[in-house]
Amino acid sequence: MHRPLALTLVLLFAALAAPSAFGSTATDSTTVDLLRRAGGVYAAEKAVPRFTLAGVSWRGRGSVEFRTRSIGGRWSAWHEAAPEEEDGPDVGSQEQRRRGWQLGNPWWAGASDRIEARAGGGVSSLRAQLVWSPSTDAPRLRVPAATAIPAIVPRSAWGADESIRRGPPVYASDVEFAIVHHTAGSNDYTRAQAAAIVRGIQLFHVKSNGWNDIGYNFLVDRFGTVYEGRYGGVDRNVVGAHALGFNTGSVGIALLGTYGNTKPSAAAQDAIARLIAWRLDLAHVDPTSTLTFISGGSERYAPDAPVTLRAVSGHRDTGSTECPGNALYARLGAIAASARAFGGTKIFEPKATASGTAIRFRARISQSQPWTVVVTTAAGAEVTGGSGTGTTVDWMWDSAGVPPGSYRWTIAAGAARPASGILRAGANAAALSIESAAAQPEAISPNGDGQADAATVTYRTTAAANVTVEVTDAIGGVASTLVDRVWTQAGEHTVSVDGASLVDGEYGVLITARTAAGATVQSVVPLRVNRTLGLVTALSAAFSPNGDGRKDRLTLTFTLAAPAEVVVRIEREGRWVATPLTGVFGVGPQRLVWDGSRSAGTLRDGEYSAVVEATNEIGVISYGVPFVSDTVAPRVRVIPGKRLALEVSEPAVLTLVIDGRSLRREVSKAGTVGVPGAGAARRIRVVAWDAAGNSSGPVVSIRRE
Repeated sequence: MHRPLALTLVLLFAALAAPSAFGSTATDSTTVDLLRRAGGVYAAEKAVPRFTLAGVSWRGRGSVEFRTRSIGGRWSAWHEAAPEEEDGPDVGSQEQRRRGWQLGNPWWAGASDRIEARAGGGVSSLRAQLVWSPSTDAPRLRVPAATAIPAIVPRSAWGADESIRRGPPVYASDVEFAIVHHTAGSNDYTRAQAAAIVRGIQLFHVKSNGWNDIGYNFLVDRFGTVYEGRYGGVDRNVVGAHALGFNTGSVGIALLGTYGNTKPSAAAQDAIARLIAWRLDLAHVDPTSTLTFISGGSERYAPDAPVTLRAVSGHRDTGSTECPGNALYARLGAIAASARAFGGTKIFEPKATASGTAIRFRARISQSQPWTVVVTTAAGAEVTGGSGTGTTVDWMWDSAGVPPGSYRWTIAAGAARPASGILRAGANAAALSIESAAAQPEAISPNGDGQADAATVTYRTTAAANVTVEVTDAIGGVASTLVDRVWTQAGEHTVSVDGASLVDGEYGVLITARTAAGATVQSVVPLRVNRTLGLVTALSAAFSPNGDGRKDRLTLTFTLAAPAEVVVRIEREGRWVATPLTGVFGVGPQRLVWDGSRSAGTLRDGEYSAVVEATNEIGVISYGVPFVSDTVAPRVRVIPGKRLALEVSEPAVLTLVIDGRSLRREVSKAGTVGVPGAGAARRIRVVAWDAAGNSSGPVVSIRRE
């Protein structure tokens, strides 16, 4: 992660109109010194010609990043000026005599005419070294046409208030998918009103919600106009605030209006499709693909839960919401298909994976094309390359003969946007091993009741490998194959085990990983299948063991498919605090009513789990359900004023009598709540009830004129 940037340095170098030797077919270079100007900005005094390679050097202990703009106008990603700090001459050699200067690494940019740099941490001087190094292999270096950026109204044009932004933008390493929203509100706005709606949303998100900026990355109106949303750059991976737990790695697109029953206009659908076509093509994501995304935690998915999503998903796919409305949600498949078709050929899922010195390049192409893979040094010199034809790129390079260091790879196919990246090569990768293999839960009961029907196996590989995951029985026979010889990058991976086709008994999940050189490692995760225990429920999920006669007891129910010894234990944060039931029970439904008593005294208020554990000759199977013990009554207070308002200490159901008229109001959180329609009421009686049946008792307020 880069350190915060305290100083922005902008270098704008435009190509000279007059012809010169530099920028022609000859190789040449120049060094540009920068002078400090008002406001702490450094800039070159003179413009310089175009270049194909750039490096930055600076004085001071700080760090520098830079990016380049192609002559066609497309900015690259930000590059760390010295990504390989160990590169450079030996200490004490003649080459290191430029004392005080930090030397950046050269970066191949292709034909470019501008460069931007930014720095932080005490940079006092900056200079750029620019090199024009044309290639004689014109077909290989030709920049092809690719999915074009659609017309986007910038923030300055729709009137974004930059003074209210609360913090700088945050960036994700990748964009993996798009989430489509609707903003709700009227659908009959005019063209002139659309920008005002966008301004209003920004003001609301910041002033009311307390967010840093407008939550969406892009907004689209019903006429097909696209607006830049959150600040940070339309072509950068700006993390929005549009989908709780799913913001990092996604791009949020909101259509102005409400689309529960109203079909989005053809112009709006076309604009969204073209926007997605361009934005996902920058990330080389297939709009019609699916992916598994690890939740950051939302009201629908727990943190770290693996969630299967479409590359073009609706907000309802990640959270408990109707957004983007039924009518728009129903069109997402067609929008994704249109996005895939716009812009011609595309390269999907490009990757380079290493196993020792063997490096494998892979990608998918949207239609059959001749393709090439080119590997160059950091300075742009070609090291190796491969080619083929079809819809699949799969090429292997043995890097044993090259010096250890960083290399750039590029996959190109016809007029598609090229894909590129950086890799380390020329040195042996870490030895292959399988670590931290585990199943959660360790025993499953695949009886279709929605509880413990499947297990998630998690494991980590230390190097790229060909992976197979199989479920084996007690004698080593393969019962099912979950992953069949898939080349997998190093890192943590998950696979789901559905036990519906497995009979009860002991199994092992066998993970086998093989390197390209033939090394093989294995790991076995124990897994038990036991359908003895059926659906476990808590009725209700909140109770109050205080003897007031209201929800004093917790009712647990479960079903046994076979006789078993049963233990019910109460846990708090994984600690065993009570055992309300033990015994041997027969087949059928079972019921336990518990008053909260235990050997150490009555249960304290708090959040708990009731775990039912059943043991028989097959083994042990358990499942826990959450519940809350709450013996404290809610508090409610009538707030004096012209309009009726109440202050409530916790979520509750309010029963009110206002001048003889009865009302019922549900409050979802503690705080102040208004009572619409109460008017200038003279006598108010209110009682608050929480989920555990505790009552505040009547609170009466009489207003006297």
